[in-house]
Amino acid sequence: MGSCQKKEIKCIDKVACIILAGGQGTRLFPLTQNRCKPAVSFGSRYRLIDIPLSHALNAQIPHIYVISQYLSSSLHQHILESYQLDLMHNARLVLLSPEETANKKVWYQGTADAVRQNLEHFETCSADYFLILSGDQLYNMNLHQMLLYGLERDDDLVIASLPVEEKEAKRMGLLEIDKENHVVDFQEKPQDPEILKRFAARPEILKNYPSKNPTTPHYLGSMGIYLFKRQALFSLLKEQGNDFGKDLIPSQIKLGKTSAFIYPGYWEDIGTIDSYYHANLALTQRKECLNTYDEAHPIFTRPHNLPSPLVTDTIIHNSIISQGSVIEAQEITGSIIGIRALIKKGTIIRNSIVLGNHYNIPPSFQNHPLPTHLSIGENCLIEKAILDEHCSIGNNVHLTNKNQLKTYDGDGIYIRDGIIIVTSGTRIPDNFSL
Repeated sequence: MGSCQKKEIKCIDKVACIILAGGQGTRLFPLTQNRCKPAVSFGSRYRLIDIPLSHALNAQIPHIYVISQYLSSSLHQHILESYQLDLMHNARLVLLSPEETANKKVWYQGTADAVRQNLEHFETCSADYFLILSGDQLYNMNLHQMLLYGLERDDDLVIASLPVEEKEAKRMGLLEIDKENHVVDFQEKPQDPEILKRFAARPEILKNYPSKNPTTPHYLGSMGIYLFKRQALFSLLKEQGNDFGKDLIPSQIKLGKTSAFIYPGYWEDIGTIDSYYHANLALTQRKECLNTYDEAHPIFTRPHNLPSPLVTDTIIHNSIISQGSVIEAQEITGSIIGIRALIKKGTIIRNSIVLGNHYNIPPSFQNHPLPTHLSIGENCLIEKAILDEHCSIGNNVHLTNKNQLKTYDGDGIYIRDGIIIVTSGTRIPDNFSL
């Protein structure tokens, strides 16, 4: 057995994973109107939570905890229906959410507080290291590389980071590192130009990492992915502060023994409608996007026993068409069409996301009745739009944002960042135009 394989087995035995999936996702409204952010659909067939869960499973981590909070029912249902772990990697998956006990009534106040309030569960776990992931980020990191890096360095904390430009730097925590990759300073979401100047990454740090604009200043941004030694995490949680980035990470850096793992690949934090929209449509170009075609590191999700899509007399350019769809449209360009979508004759869809449906015919009894016909009608024109699940779009409907609005609030129809969003269960009548 090679030394690399021995290290992998040693690493697997030592690590547990905590996925923070409690995000309310206010900036993703209205997609988060009835679901938490990690439960939002992505790429026609996945949920955002599938990305960190898949990476943890691909790394063969035996203990996985998912901490949720807001509107967690659909998230839990998706995980339970998707991950039969005894059939996959024989991992143990625990779902945690706020609960009232005889001694406390819990509502998490931040990322660190969510871990702190569940400490009793982690204390009974035998892991020597805890890997903390976010439930709403996109990336293709091989987590084994970071885990082995942490084991070799023997630091109390390893922070995953990547080179970013100024626009991204202002919404991330920034790291300053020395020549041995030890973190010597940290600043959460700096806006001051002088602080940004101080955190500009040295050229020798960036020479091995690709960049679209190599002549512009770059910074090491924290990805919100942390590898803690067990006792270091437990001790740090005794400190005041509810968030890792804002409160506890700066405290840990002052104690020393913190290093940066620099990741050179794709990463996106799904924080806004604009970032969600572009991250989805990037899949149709297969450039600077999540790689869902890597068979060595697959992205898992709920299996759908559906027929292949049926496409009739439709011109399709750079688009993803999901299982169970029946497409009679005139044209689909640069778009993602979700499962069980029904699109009728003469309709044109461009640069849009159609999330599809859970069923072809809605159940008879529902608290909030869905439209009888879950489809997009005839002769519609839909451009730069997101159609949530279970929508009914009439005939001759035009959704093109003809007045170039940045923001709009209507009855089941919104515009955010110039993108039209039709919410789940909305009925749009014939000849409607926006």
